[in-house]
Amino acid sequence: MVDNITSDKSIIIDEHIDDALSSRYLAYALSTITQRALPDVRDGLKPVHRRILYAMRQLKLNPENAYKKSARIVGDVMGQYHPHGDASIYDALVKLSQSFSTRYPLVDGQGNFGNIDGDSPAAMRYTEAKMTSAGVALLDGLDENSVDFSSTYNEEDEEPDVLPAGFPNLLANGSHGIAVGMATSIPPHNVSEICSAALHLIKTPNARVSTLMEYIKGPDLPTGGIIVETKESMLEAYKTGKGGFKVRSKWSTEDLGRGMYQIIITEIPYQVQKSRLIEKLAEVIESKKAPWLEDVRDESTEDVRIVLEPKSKNIDPHLLMESLFKITELESRASLNMNVLDATRTPRVMNLKEVIQSYLDHLREVLLRRSKQRLEKINYRLEVLDGYMKAFLNLDEVIRIIRYEDKPKIELISHFQLTERQADAILNMRLRALNKLQEIEISNENNLLLAEKNNIETLLESPGEQWSRISDQVKAIKNEYNLKTVLGARRTSFSNLPEIDIDLSRAFIQKEPITVVMSEKGWIRAMKGHSSDKSVIKYKDDDKERFFLQCLTTDKLIIFASNGKFYTIGADKLPGGRGNGEPIRLLIDLENDHEPVGMFVYNSDRNLLVASSDGYGFRVKESDIVASTKGGRKTLNVKGDAEAIRCIEIVGDKIASIGENRKILVFNIDELPEMTRGKGVRLQKYKDGGLADVTTFKEDEGLSFIDSSGRSNTVQDWKILQGRRAGAGRLAPRGFSRQGLFSPDKRLN
Repeated sequence: MVDNITSDKSIIIDEHIDDALSSRYLAYALSTITQRALPDVRDGLKPVHRRILYAMRQLKLNPENAYKKSARIVGDVMGQYHPHGDASIYDALVKLSQSFSTRYPLVDGQGNFGNIDGDSPAAMRYTEAKMTSAGVALLDGLDENSVDFSSTYNEEDEEPDVLPAGFPNLLANGSHGIAVGMATSIPPHNVSEICSAALHLIKTPNARVSTLMEYIKGPDLPTGGIIVETKESMLEAYKTGKGGFKVRSKWSTEDLGRGMYQIIITEIPYQVQKSRLIEKLAEVIESKKAPWLEDVRDESTEDVRIVLEPKSKNIDPHLLMESLFKITELESRASLNMNVLDATRTPRVMNLKEVIQSYLDHLREVLLRRSKQRLEKINYRLEVLDGYMKAFLNLDEVIRIIRYEDKPKIELISHFQLTERQADAILNMRLRALNKLQEIEISNENNLLLAEKNNIETLLESPGEQWSRISDQVKAIKNEYNLKTVLGARRTSFSNLPEIDIDLSRAFIQKEPITVVMSEKGWIRAMKGHSSDKSVIKYKDDDKERFFLQCLTTDKLIIFASNGKFYTIGADKLPGGRGNGEPIRLLIDLENDHEPVGMFVYNSDRNLLVASSDGYGFRVKESDIVASTKGGRKTLNVKGDAEAIRCIEIVGDKIASIGENRKILVFNIDELPEMTRGKGVRLQKYKDGGLADVTTFKEDEGLSFIDSSGRSNTVQDWKILQGRRAGAGRLAPRGFSRQGLFSPDKRLN
């Protein structure tokens, strides 16, 4: 409910706060979307860029003319068209001129306009600018009623709603912006490729995006680089209008002699500041995240040249670069979100075909409007010329009327059936034009205009002729920016990701044999070399061995704990063999009320069996248990008093479990499901107690166990122990260990 209370001085509106906020925020959001953040699909410009180019045109800053101060341009834009701060206008002007920000600069700047290091440009009073040929092409035909104009913010002048766009600016230079609830991100593309795709679309209106991508290979970024995205991924991005492209720096090796080399980076990803990139590389070296990298230097002049020095000549340069791509901005992602304003000023995401078709439709609309205006001018001129011809044919009478009549205009119209426009033209004619030569020129001009009129009328009536004219226009753009020119040549190349199967996080670790020891109280250490003499290993008082294994510094160690989690530790991260080592709880986040129950070297090809004390378990692939954090990877769910007690390698086709009640059950391994996480299924049913041990074996080899003397034996007639999973089982054979343990050969603990 709104109550209007009117007084002589003001109007007070009584409105609910929710309604007031929502209506005003909606107005703000729409203003941000249409006036700041999103470009128009037709000319690829936001209002500030459009106003800058229009103001430069009014100042006659064409390529052939002299430069003018940037402050003059910014002042005109701010005072006449763009009521915002001068800093934002100058920033937009600067970016239109930067060759590392804009693929095809629309402004030609003179002076310090910033650099790829991220340094700021000089103040606007020190720099000068004018338009480039691309900027002029966007404005071509603006005086020929090709687009609509609207009043400026102060209603003192007019500005174009969109430019005629004789240059495919949206895809050529791209656009970036963040609005309220939406954003746009379009990387630059190659103009020659865009024109080729547009010409194909003119010939084949039903062309698919995949066909257009035969012409547009992908983004063509101002700073070059290498796109390492699959064709399938790029096709999906262009089909939906959303996606991204992985861009890498271009690099090569430089031989220094004696087997030494250095890496030279000559191109960096789009929108990455070179100085920031080098700072990041220096931080990586200082923090030892890249211990294989010795130094980084910036030897750039006008061209980018970043030098990377490896620590050793034995380091593979491809492995070195792959590792740096993962942790620095030497690799970045150029996102694609073709969210634009269509011809009705409605924001929506378009695919590649829709963007090109919208541009072509705009060119056609501009062509029709320019042709109609030209036709109006021709008709006007033909009308005037027709009056001139009547005057020349009746020259003496025309002179008499002008000389002796009081109202010659009215008399001319009445006497010769002239229009008012023709009468005015005759009255304004100079005496010098009344010669025979001028009469011939009028006749020739009339004939030429009639021929031109006939061509325009044919054009307006024939869509085929219209598209043919647009094709000629697109071909002219393609020829000006062809791939053989300096500006038109493609800068960004394409490549497949290198097939490197090595774990880059461990590729540069020196490979050495070690022996890993963990005590009962959880102290872990790594001793150099492979030692099998356990007698020389010292422990703290009241402590003893829990795990003992041999591995390499490049291996990953997996620890299985009673909480059902798997923890992953790089063997190179273990404390040295001097002293007693360090508590395992400093390396992993293991709760105080849980203990490690297994430790083994990671092998992605193995399948494991995990089991809890309450007799539940399942199969799991070893590749599914690797943890990426100190917190571990939860795999076997245990609750209450139950704990994880076993993790064994699956070898064979049979599973044997024994309970604390000394009953054994053998069943087929395919009865146990494969999972990645969960409680699992019941292995064996117990009346009292829980699970004591579990193992797997091959049917033809038999079931091994530990006898009462501690020696390994084989159950001769194991088949009498066989049943279905979750059965009660049968009592263990005579001689079976009172501890209820099978052979430890397959046990990973």
